Amino acid sequence: MQQHLPSGTIPPRPSRPSRSGTFTGRSRTLTGLVTAAAATAGLLLTGLAPGAQAADNPYERGPAPTNASIEASRGSYAVSQTSVSSLVVSGFGGGTIYYPTSTADGTFGAVVISPGFTAYESSIAWLGPRLASQGFVVFTIDTNTTLDQPDSRGRQLLAALDYLTQRSSVRTRVDATRLGVMGHSMGGGGSLEAAKSRPSLKAAIPLTGWNTDKTWPELRTPTLVVGADGDTIAPVATHSEPFYESLTGSLDKAYLELRGASHFTPNTSDTTIAKYSISWLKRFIDNDSRYEQFLCPLPRPSLTIAEYRGNCPHTA
Repeated sequence: MQQHLPSGTIPPRPSRPSRSGTFTGRSRTLTGLVTAAAATAGLLLTGLAPGAQAADNPYERGPAPTNASIEASRGSYAVSQTSVSSLVVSGFGGGTIYYPTSTADGTFGAVVISPGFTAYESSIAWLGPRLASQGFVVFTIDTNTTLDQPDSRGRQLLAALDYLTQRSSVRTRVDATRLGVMGHSMGGGGSLEAAKSRPSLKAAIPLTGWNTDKTWPELRTPTLVVGADGDTIAPVATHSEPFYESLTGSLDKAYLELRGASHFTPNTSDTTIAKYSISWLKRFIDNDSRYEQFLCPLPRPSLTIAEYRGNCPHTA
């Protein structure tokens, strides 16, 4: 059930600063040959089949992004889904896998998402097709019990990643070297626990995260911390802000505080959460620098953003 909490008035805080020559005679003939060869090469490249990755980065997926494309309710990929029963897995409670239907672009990076305390997979299900349609395999999970604490949820996120890459029916569609975790509330705290336990993860995104551990200097995973200015369950002053501030300065990290939002804002479709989550996952799971434009320079306060902090440009 979505809860509407009064939003505190939080003034924007200052963001961190971002850190032909001339030829004659025979040379003209040579110049003409070179020009013709270049034109022929251009025609050959133009004729590459759709889905071919001509870019330097082999992990790029989908067309060049625009502000409209990452704010849209669906991306360029058609999406299929498959249910995973809790009876066929161990270490977590099953869930739903969303994935791009086409295999023309090869494998995709993947992200597993945990719900929060007392909540079920349905509370974060909107993220499944929204992220998958942008070119990811997404696994929204149930936990073993709805009362599981963040450390347990962290272990369950990793168990779900292992199932996804090793046993699931879509394992051949996943690049097991490009994985990330997300979660809401205690699931967000669990995403920090998972990143601490498995430094090879490429991205972590706690959404209005809750955890009794407030400091995370051990993390080596690029982390986007999302808080809400009206959160009275995991107030940013005692959760999201100390989480972010404890991350080392050398780590690619960001802090997004939603304006006019509550602890339960991540439980329903939200354009701001989707926009920056997509950009973060693309930038660090896919190493896709085309998405850097949405993260650097740092986004400014707006009707939906109370504050945004981060280090720019990113180093990974």
